[in-house]
Amino acid sequence: MYTLREGKIEDLPRVLELIKELALYEKAPEQVTNTLEMMKADGFGPNPVYGLFVCEKEKTGEIIGIAIYYYRYSTWKGKRMYLEDLVVTEAERGNGAGKLLFDRILAKTLEEGCTGMMWQVLDWNEPAINFYKKYGADLEEGWLNAHLQDYEIKKMLDA
Repeated sequence: MYTLREGKIEDLPRVLELIKELALYEKAPEQVTNTLEMMKADGFGPNPVYGLFVCEKEKTGEIIGIAIYYYRYSTWKGKRMYLEDLVVTEAERGNGAGKLLFDRILAKTLEEGCTGMMWQVLDWNEPAINFYKKYGADLEEGWLNAHLQDYEIKKMLDA
């Protein structure tokens, strides 16, 4: 029903569409400021900072799911895989594409010698939480996400 492969640069327009679909589902479509140019440079330039897998429908070749990952370093655990996004288009959810993608990222984690994998899930996203619980994932409480945008950093440093 599905095929799984590493993403290619020519997949990026569809990948960005799926990212925007996820942002809409997460009630934050205005938060997506990434561009195709940035994704090309960041994923396929001389120093890629992320990798991706795509899931296609076998009959049509249509990309219906993606998994985007990168590596992070934990001073407590060492090299870790970070799953940035796991997206399956709404019409294909529940048909096994998410499991294929997630299993591939788990395998990549071990192939790359990582000590484990990390990701985030919104506390109201019950379908995703239940999906991850089937794997025995630890869902931590008590951590708050923190971030600063580049324009905020520039403003502080220029002050």
